[in-house]
Amino acid sequence: MAAARYGQPVGLAPGVWRVTAPNPSPMTHDGTQSYVVVADGRAAVIDPGPSHREHLAALAAVLGGATLDAVLVTHSHADHSPGARPFAEAHGAPVLAFGPHGAGMSAQMRRLAAAGGDLGGGEGADAGFAPDREVADGERIGVGPIEIEALHTPGHLSNHLSFRLVGQGIVLTGDAVMGWSTTLVSPPEGDMAAQVATLGRLRALVADITDEPPVRFLPGHGPVVEDPARLLREQIAHREVRRSALVAALADEPADAVSLARRLYTDTPPALLPAAARNVLATLLQLMAEGEAEPCGPLSARVAFRSLSV
Repeated sequence: MAAARYGQPVGLAPGVWRVTAPNPSPMTHDGTQSYVVVADGRAAVIDPGPSHREHLAALAAVLGGATLDAVLVTHSHADHSPGARPFAEAHGAPVLAFGPHGAGMSAQMRRLAAAGGDLGGGEGADAGFAPDREVADGERIGVGPIEIEALHTPGHLSNHLSFRLVGQGIVLTGDAVMGWSTTLVSPPEGDMAAQVATLGRLRALVADITDEPPVRFLPGHGPVVEDPARLLREQIAHREVRRSALVAALADEPADAVSLARRLYTDTPPALLPAAARNVLATLLQLMAEGEAEPCGPLSARVAFRSLSV
């Protein structure tokens, strides 16, 4: 992927444009990628990103004279959703998403969130986000002749949606699948069991789409994924390897997420080790839900877990 050209639209398919927000960081790659879909004078914008004046102006320029039907939001993180409200209000369109921040949490994660304690989480949350209209899994939104299907893809965040452009072989994956890295899963809003299920669902979707152009993923960060079947296979295998490594490590002795991350993520830059520790904690909670591990004390981000495997 070439260096991002902030404010300059990049055409990815007929009527599909990408504009990258100028918010690069170790967690956002070159920046958040917003998408504009335009067809027959109608348009939708997906993930306007941060409320950055120049970025929102660049998105408006891509609209040209098209009528904005909807602003679609994949999830309520501060690099994806804050620009939705000002952009929608400026163009007289509704904001559509799965639900407010926290919607879609699993029963386990709801219990953990309600229990309080020192579990951490909430990195980058746009906690006040709420859409004008909630979109159900499988619902289709019309934009001129184009149908956009909403897919509930939790894991990275509980209210995460991906958007499929029906008939075009394109899936906008937000942060569920990224083009440059595996996805951060930070509980309780992030859920590793849900993320693994999401990867499996997307793999099945790619396999089932046989009457469209070859499927491509347009992620919220990183390059276009030209071979999503391969990437999904690799990411599912990666999660399985990490899970197995944790099971083996806990068989040796109890350990906490931070020490396990240092032990297992030896190829991870130091700046990203805190994110790795959150992924480890998410996997430990997955093992806890599956009856394979338990905390050695009150649940927290630093509590040690022990194996329950015979």
